[in-house]
Amino acid sequence: MVKVFEDIYERARNNYFTFDEWKARVDLAACYQIFEQKGWTDGINTHLSMRIPGKNSHFLLKPDNLMFHEVKASNLIDIDLSGKVIGDGEVNKAGYVIHAAILESRSDINCVLHHHTDAGIAISSLKDGLLPMSQHALGFYGKVSYHDYQGVALDESEKLSLQKDLGCNNSMFLRNHGVIVCGKTVAGAFASCDNLETACRSQLLCQNNNSNIIFPSEEVKNFTSSQFESFGDQRAVDLEWPALLRWLDYKKINFAE
Repeated sequence: MVKVFEDIYERARNNYFTFDEWKARVDLAACYQIFEQKGWTDGINTHLSMRIPGKNSHFLLKPDNLMFHEVKASNLIDIDLSGKVIGDGEVNKAGYVIHAAILESRSDINCVLHHHTDAGIAISSLKDGLLPMSQHALGFYGKVSYHDYQGVALDESEKLSLQKDLGCNNSMFLRNHGVIVCGKTVAGAFASCDNLETACRSQLLCQNNNSNIIFPSEEVKNFTSSQFESFGDQRAVDLEWPALLRWLDYKKINFAE
């Protein structure tokens, strides 16, 4: 077991969290820290969320005033789908609207990652969106949604269109805004988010030479997409996520507290 989890039971008891909730908090805090290390932040803006195990109508968000590097397992805020905060702290209203909309409508999703990277915003603003021009992009072929920009998501009425546009997909570009990637686990959601970011950056490097881009055949596009679907999440849980936690531990970043 990764070092950060060695005393997880003791920490859970000391902090009055169940084991499952504490592990969810540790994973989500780790994800915030990985975003910080990769530079996928926008000041105190954008948010990552995780449904609380055993409390399916509740999820975790960072406090509105914290930068990503300040997020710890213990300072994540418990908020329910109606917007009620449990305990102290304040969350970002737009963050609540976006994350609650998805978690409310999709019981198969436990983790929602939303960011405003330069590459993600750029692709979200292109009429053609994400092109199936790279291995990373092909993992999303036929499985990415688009949501038209309606202004800062402060109005809860936007929940319905967010839910409708996402549909049964786990990834969605918010036009002129950013990216949403969802998953059953933090590990799976992060792995998809990482792949999508690489796909966006790669496309932008080629965008000015659009006529010269080589695209795989339709058969290969569909085959590659199915390959990602078959092994993606399990590989992320078993191999990639533990490696990322070791990386944070190596960098002496404290988040499991």
